[in-house]
Amino acid sequence: MAESRCQGAVGRVADTSMKITRALAGFAVLAVLYLTALIWVDARNAVFTHLPRPQAALPVLLGLSMAAVLVRYARWHWLLARAGHRTSLVSGGLAYVAGFAFTVTPGKVGELARIRYLVPQGVPPATVLAAFVFERACDLIAVSMLAMLAVSRGDVLIQALGFVAFVLVALALAACHPHRLGRLAAWLRAHRWPTLTRHVLVLRDGLAGCRVWLNPLDMIVALLLGLLAWGFTAASFMWLLDHLGEAVPTLSALAIYPLAMLAGAASFIPGGLGSTEITIIALLSMHGVSLGVATLASVGIRLTSMWFAVLCGVVAVMSLELRELTGARLPRNGAGKQKRQDSQCLGVELVEPGGIEPPSASPLQPDLHT
Repeated sequence: MAESRCQGAVGRVADTSMKITRALAGFAVLAVLYLTALIWVDARNAVFTHLPRPQAALPVLLGLSMAAVLVRYARWHWLLARAGHRTSLVSGGLAYVAGFAFTVTPGKVGELARIRYLVPQGVPPATVLAAFVFERACDLIAVSMLAMLAVSRGDVLIQALGFVAFVLVALALAACHPHRLGRLAAWLRAHRWPTLTRHVLVLRDGLAGCRVWLNPLDMIVALLLGLLAWGFTAASFMWLLDHLGEAVPTLSALAIYPLAMLAGAASFIPGGLGSTEITIIALLSMHGVSLGVATLASVGIRLTSMWFAVLCGVVAVMSLELRELTGARLPRNGAGKQKRQDSQCLGVELVEPGGIEPPSASPLQPDLHT
């Protein structure tokens, strides 16, 4: 009997580690493909010949990217605290940053891997999901507002503001009436659309949990912090253009990367890979920037923002997994008899997040690879 329990414990840990390993292996494959694409582009446009020009800007670019991550974590910590879940700044911060390891997934739902690391700290999966959806909505509004900086025509500005207002109203209505999304999910399931059904259920459950933050204080704080975080990223792109010697108007320089991010999100390509870079190059070409320099600028900002965040996420995941395997931290929500037995079998203190798998088993726990 005891031997059977030991084998089960080994199996659970092995399965968890395997899924995390597969996710990290996926990141490595994407990174290699991205690098291969860069080499191919350089062979045609001699992009790397311009590399010495932005080197002096790298410390500032990375500093601004780190500042953006810290501001976004401050917002996340605020949202969880307002929902009644205060986490450790260090452990909670590592759990939040770990989500960035899976940023290169459709809709960034891979970031819900945070569930694995926040459940032991007493945060329910539903709350993590709700905070994720609320954060994405705030980011959409913040990025849209920054993108409007380049809009000079009044009619276009009105249309953009109308879009933001539409998104806000739609999210508020869906949050107040989640049963309508449930009906849509039932219809999709009946017509054999399992993947889309799961995404609709994720959205339904997330929006239902967002109601706790649908008040003036939380909405204003979340939006302002979102504007600050993405403002840092937009400013880093402007700083990069300046070091490349390109005289792009200030407001346009601030708006180009947010506009490209919106285009990348609309493409539904994981992480906006390729579509975001192409949009940046196209927008810069409208300001007379050469193809080689525009390509370098697009790659430079992506490496120092998105890929830098992904790298930080990978380091956070490795740190948390190492702490789990070495028993550096016990879960706060109670280990239980089975977990103590597993620990005795394996000779370590296990940290299995509330007995759940990495996000994959239910609509509240999407697959790491989606």
